[in-house]
Amino acid sequence: MKIPPEAVSTEALEAIIEAFVLREGTDYGREFSLQSKCAQVHRSLMAGTAELFYDPVTDTTDIRPTDN
Repeated sequence: MKIPPEAVSTEALEAIIEAFVLREGTDYGREFSLQSKCAQVHRSLMAGTAELFYDPVTDTTDIRPTDN
């Protein structure tokens, strides 16, 4: 289920983004700080180039690029 980032508290969104960034296999091509990576993902969510999803079956969240 797609969740608008605005529907999530600031603290929860920050935690979701940080968990996403820290997942093994997330490739940014070169070294960036955690803060920088999180800011990049946050900008993508706010710009609509990434979307936040929640799976109620597994009780997990994910961030995916949009189909645009």
